[in-house]
Amino acid sequence: MRNVTNLLISAAMVAGFNTAPAFAQTKQALSHETLWMMKRVGTPLTSPDGKWVVYALTEPSYAKDESVNDLWIVPTDGSAAPRRLTSSKSGESDPAWAPDSRRIAFSAKREGDEVAQLYILDLAGGEARRATEVPTGAARPQWRPDGKAIMFESLVYPGAIDAATNKKAADERKARKFSMRVYEHFPIRYWNDWLDDRRPSLWVQPLAEGAVARDVISTTALARAEGFGGSPQNDGGTSLSPLWSPDGREILFIATTQRWNAAHARVNFGLYRMPADGGEPTLVTPDLGEYGDPKFTPDGKSLIVKFNSQGDEVYDLARLHRIAWPAGGAATLLTGMFDREVGSYTVTPDSRTLYLTVPDAGMENLYRLPVAGGKPELVVAPKVGGYTAIDIPSDAKSDMLIASYGSAVNPAEIVRIDPRSGRHTNLTSVNTALAATIDWSSPRHFWFTSDKGRRIHNMIVTPPAFDPAKKYPLMVLMHGGPASSNADQIGLRWNYHLLASAGYVVLMTDYTGSTGYGEAFSRAIKLDPLRGPAEEINQAVDEAGKQFGFIDTANACIGGASYGGHLANWMEATTTRYKCIVSHAGEVDLLTQWGTSDFNYGREVASGGPPWGDSKVWRDQSPITYAKDWKTPMLLTAGERDYRVPMSNTLETWSTLQRMQVPSRLLIFPDAWHWITKPEDSRQFYREVQGWLAHYLKGAPAVKGGPLATPEKAAPVTE
Repeated sequence: MRNVTNLLISAAMVAGFNTAPAFAQTKQALSHETLWMMKRVGTPLTSPDGKWVVYALTEPSYAKDESVNDLWIVPTDGSAAPRRLTSSKSGESDPAWAPDSRRIAFSAKREGDEVAQLYILDLAGGEARRATEVPTGAARPQWRPDGKAIMFESLVYPGAIDAATNKKAADERKARKFSMRVYEHFPIRYWNDWLDDRRPSLWVQPLAEGAVARDVISTTALARAEGFGGSPQNDGGTSLSPLWSPDGREILFIATTQRWNAAHARVNFGLYRMPADGGEPTLVTPDLGEYGDPKFTPDGKSLIVKFNSQGDEVYDLARLHRIAWPAGGAATLLTGMFDREVGSYTVTPDSRTLYLTVPDAGMENLYRLPVAGGKPELVVAPKVGGYTAIDIPSDAKSDMLIASYGSAVNPAEIVRIDPRSGRHTNLTSVNTALAATIDWSSPRHFWFTSDKGRRIHNMIVTPPAFDPAKKYPLMVLMHGGPASSNADQIGLRWNYHLLASAGYVVLMTDYTGSTGYGEAFSRAIKLDPLRGPAEEINQAVDEAGKQFGFIDTANACIGGASYGGHLANWMEATTTRYKCIVSHAGEVDLLTQWGTSDFNYGREVASGGPPWGDSKVWRDQSPITYAKDWKTPMLLTAGERDYRVPMSNTLETWSTLQRMQVPSRLLIFPDAWHWITKPEDSRQFYREVQGWLAHYLKGAPAVKGGPLATPEKAAPVTE
């Protein structure tokens, strides 16, 4: 049962907006419990008429299967408090507004469902009704413009073209008396799943009484092509990213026929169109590459889409393009004068303007760009944090911008932005009162010029009860990617303030290869996958010590996950300046990672060719090459189901540490994948990390034996 006190507090937050709770007398250091139990406000989705915003709200729990995920709604004018729309044990995903702004479709696995189906909820009242009966499940609903049918995605079996043949295939597989996977092509795994022979398909469910959903793509020659597939998604699946044409007569989607090229080349995708009632798909535009986030302008005359050509570079900046509709043909580049990544975008009701969210040096700013193209104009640059999602209702009478706003000390909330004043107003304040009770502060930013002449951006986070007259131990946190960056946002995996809570300053550096600083900066990591970025991080430590007298750079530990874990292992191999290291999901040998990960061709591009070629990078920048120099105590962690950086990397690192008799501790999470997502696993991870840091930075007793039973108490900070 969920804690009653937490429920009462949460209810007060939702109902009372910014009303501070009576118990908020003094500010407290952030704990794992406070961080994990914060409600999580999802991406806003505005009704076409501009009156409502629907969003998912997650109410976490440490107890198994007691986390709650429901849909909530709030008026865009802020005239009323948010209210809950759904209340089911399974939760809902992929909400989509009907064109009439009165109904919402979503995907859910409710009582009696073997797999997730589509449901439709009428705002006039009543229970949501099930709209589909598909044995392979239904996801990502898209309403036809006339509101009389819904398109959705499903994974189907080879040769199956309807519900009956898919059910037969599923039943035959369940009846098998053996367990075996068979592969003839690469890839075979992705993130945390073994891939099977099912493929993405598009179905249309008419909403007339008794109508049956129909698979509109599986019978096409394109879908039967050997290498047919959808675009990979961050959740581990794939998607065809479908959308209806403005008149509802066609369906557009993103797909590849090069899926099996992944072992030796880039996998290129095409943007396709096909008649909604069936027929062979054709390319909308001739260019092949990587497409994403297609949207029509409200007037139906233009299709906007992100696109990059996927050349032989380690990073290609996805830029916005415009395609004339319904003609199709060559795309027009819109953001050629803008050397920055577009996070998300939306179109104004008059079809003349695009609003963009853009990550930039830890922040996420709002820009404006004419649909005709040109140089984006900065509209809002928040002092802290930024906008991580944005939406404009297609039928609104004015440019009503609805967004998600948050920072490292402001849990994400839904806001309404006034682009004229550059200000936003909260529509939700789910965690505002709770955030005010926490002793945390926004990151401090600083820059320096590296030995190679590059401008490097950094952030530091100070601990609770911070006193600039004191000296604090330093925890250096290295972000993953490398095509990523440190954002002024709240995260669960490596939360800056949770790491700082025991009395540390946390330093984060956007090394060469990071995003948010232009395409050339991201590409400059090519042929220098570890040494160069690591040198910049070490220089950042020196620079932080010069700029901030409260940092004790001689008393420092360093850590990271994924690519940050790769860097952690490189630090083990190349420097003894740190007192301890923490490495999660880190590679130790470029060859091991190339041969066991769920993708490999991009690693060849980064390292100058295949492992059997003449590139010296494979050995020169593998930490294991320098194993004779390993000396720094190291905490290793890994998820057993991680196929992006398979556990074999961590075991190889562990064997090397043990062979060299380096003090080390190994943590394996059997249920975890690339990320540690289970609440108790996460709590235990932080306990172990804090215990490791406390021993080497504060002289606390060494962590020995089995798992820590309670969080380590922080040793006092000395001047």
